[in-house]
Amino acid sequence: MVDRVAAHVDELKKQFPDQLWIGELDLSDLANIANTFRAAVQHFGRVHAVASNAGYSLLGAAEELQLGTIRHIVDTQSHRVNRTGAGNCGADALGGGHLVQVSSGAGQAAFPGLSLYCATKWGIEGFFDSLAQEVADFGIQTTLVEPGTIRTDFGTSGVLSPELDAYREGPVGMLCKIATGGYPAPGDPAKMAKAIVETFEAEVAPLRVALGQDVFGYIKAALTGRLDQIKAYKNLTTVSILPICTMYRHTCSANFSSAILTQRN
Repeated sequence: MVDRVAAHVDELKKQFPDQLWIGELDLSDLANIANTFRAAVQHFGRVHAVASNAGYSLLGAAEELQLGTIRHIVDTQSHRVNRTGAGNCGADALGGGHLVQVSSGAGQAAFPGLSLYCATKWGIEGFFDSLAQEVADFGIQTTLVEPGTIRTDFGTSGVLSPELDAYREGPVGMLCKIATGGYPAPGDPAKMAKAIVETFEAEVAPLRVALGQDVFGYIKAALTGRLDQIKAYKNLTTVSILPICTMYRHTCSANFSSAILTQRN
């Protein structure tokens, strides 16, 4: 259990006295993550589902971020994903199951003042898209959960970088003020948790699920905007490739010679 939910441990023990197993770990300690996962497998005999939701926000312009905080958020939110689930005891040993990774709407869109947070979430998205293809043959399904703003202490509990005057009155400073001062987030955490549980019960799990009334709009705008940018310079895409026979001249020559010999025969 991570620190932010430790206060609920006693309540969970009362509700699930014979089903709850608790292991403590530091998510930036990669070796310990593997050990904790193996201990869970040993306790239960088999792990049917793994949900990873640990993370925090790092607020500040890219220029304001300090090296130590950069390393810590990357270690916590990016490196940990390859130490959960299939990566710890062998995908074939799991014998099926479901891996759920909580990402963010910021894993598809980008916002000023959240450059490193977005970078880690985008990294998680790419990792899980690849992982889904690697473990499919073992009967393991994966789901990326992309919530929007939620009524939690996410903003106020995040790390705030030292401010530079140049950014204080711009969009970065505005976001930091809103996040640290609190804001009326539309997302209901209980309803979102229920939606995530429903993905476990689905015969075919969704590869992605966006949660919250705000998130669909800005993910759609981000994806549409990126596609429009690529289309706008499509002419550069088609003129920047080498002719196939230039790239693979030896292969092309061999195939051409073989074709001539076949025709002669």
